[in-house]
Amino acid sequence: MENHMNDGMVQLNKVTKAYGSFQLDCSMEVQPGMATGFVGANGAGKTTTFQILLGLVPPETGEIRIFGKPYTELTAKDRERIGVSLADSGFSQFLTVRDVTAILRNLYTRFDEARFLEKCQRYELPANKKIKDFSTGMQAKLKLLIAMSHDADLLILDEPTLGLDVMSREAMLEELQEYLDSEGTGGAPRSVLISSHISSDLEKFCDDIYMIDRGKIVLHGETDVLLDSYGILKVDERQYQALDRRYLLAGMREAYGYRLLTNERRYYQENYPDLVMEKGSIDDILILTARGEKL
Repeated sequence: MENHMNDGMVQLNKVTKAYGSFQLDCSMEVQPGMATGFVGANGAGKTTTFQILLGLVPPETGEIRIFGKPYTELTAKDRERIGVSLADSGFSQFLTVRDVTAILRNLYTRFDEARFLEKCQRYELPANKKIKDFSTGMQAKLKLLIAMSHDADLLILDEPTLGLDVMSREAMLEELQEYLDSEGTGGAPRSVLISSHISSDLEKFCDDIYMIDRGKIVLHGETDVLLDSYGILKVDERQYQALDRRYLLAGMREAYGYRLLTNERRYYQENYPDLVMEKGSIDDILILTARGEKL
C-alpha cells in the first residue's frame, strides 16, 4: 500500500481547486513540533488552502490528512485538537468576552476557562464590552487567545497578527512560542501553521516557510537556511554582463541596473567582493521569486 507520510501533523498532496481563471495546486506538510509559515501575495491561494484544510471548501482533487488520517474521517474529538483563527471570520460582533466564554465552555471539553479569562485580563480585553466596540488590535488578540484556549495540538492561523502594533505582535508571538514549546495530548509535540503579511514575524517564529504564488508552491525551505543562503545582488549593466549567472534564480530591472536573487550568497561574496550584496529577507525572496524574470 502507498505510504501516506503519516508522520506529519498536516499533509496536502496535489490538492486542487479552480475559481474562474485561478487554479490552486498545492502540496505541503506541517511536521510535529514545528511552526510552518505560509506566505504569498493577496490572491495567491493562502486563504483558499486554509479553507480547504478546514473542510470549509471542498477540493476538486488531491489528498488531505490531519493527524495522520484523511480529513473527512476526523472525529469530533480530533477536531477539538485543532485551534483556528481566520482573518475574515470569528464570533458575532454583538457578543462580549463573557458570552464567548460561555460558548467555548460548551464547545470544547478541554476549554481552560480560568486561563482564558486571565489572558483576556492580561491583554486588557474587557469581559462585558461587545466585540464590535473592540479595536482591530483587540479583536486580533481575542481571536488568537480563543484559538489557544482549548489545549489544541495544532493551530491553523490566517493573518493572526493583522492589526496589531509592534509591541502587541511581539507579545502574541511570545504566547505562540510558549504554546509551541508546551506538550500536547499525551505529551506529544504541538504544531502551528501560520500565514502573515509581516514576514519579519515568520522569520522570527517559523521553522520552515512555504511560498505560494498564483496557486502554486514556488519555494519551500527551512527558515534559517533561506535567510542564510539567499541574497540580493545589485549590479549595473556592465557588472551584470560580466557576472557568472549559474546561481542566479530571478531578477528585476531597476533604475540603476538589476536586482538579482541567488541562493548561493557566499559564492558571489567570495568571487565578486566588490559587488553590492544584501541578505535576502523573506519579502525579497517572495517578490523576486514570484515577480522577477527567471534567469
